[in-house]
Amino acid sequence: MTDPSDTKSTAYALFILRITLAVFFLIWALEKLLLPETANGIAGYFYGFKLPGGVLTVVGLIQVALVLTFAAGAHRTLTYGSVAVYHICSTLSTWFILIDPYGRTTSGIPHHLFLASVPVAAACIALFLMRKQDTLFRVKVG
Repeated sequence: MTDPSDTKSTAYALFILRITLAVFFLIWALEKLLLPETANGIAGYFYGFKLPGGVLTVVGLIQVALVLTFAAGAHRTLTYGSVAVYHICSTLSTWFILIDPYGRTTSGIPHHLFLASVPVAAACIALFLMRKQDTLFRVKVG
């Protein structure tokens, strides 16, 4: 038998997770719109390509829309899954830093803050797996 207080605690925990992840991802999405040179520099370094300004703006707008839909808790399977896949791919693109956080064999510069992306990825996966239990303060569509 499920304790009702556990269900309520779970709902609050998932809401907090959803909102804090949304704030985190919104910062990165807005960077494409507000600081396109910085965003393109990051893309060039980690992904090996840069996007033309207009394309970067479209990508940024799509990401903002995705993150806001995610924050609203709407279309949970699609938005939670998309955010998780996007972040996991982004995290994997930094594999060479993740395996050498102190820069001993690569740049000589410590980049151990990149390790924070690993628990963020885990949080995205956990939220996706528990998406049906994320019922608090969400927009119900359809």
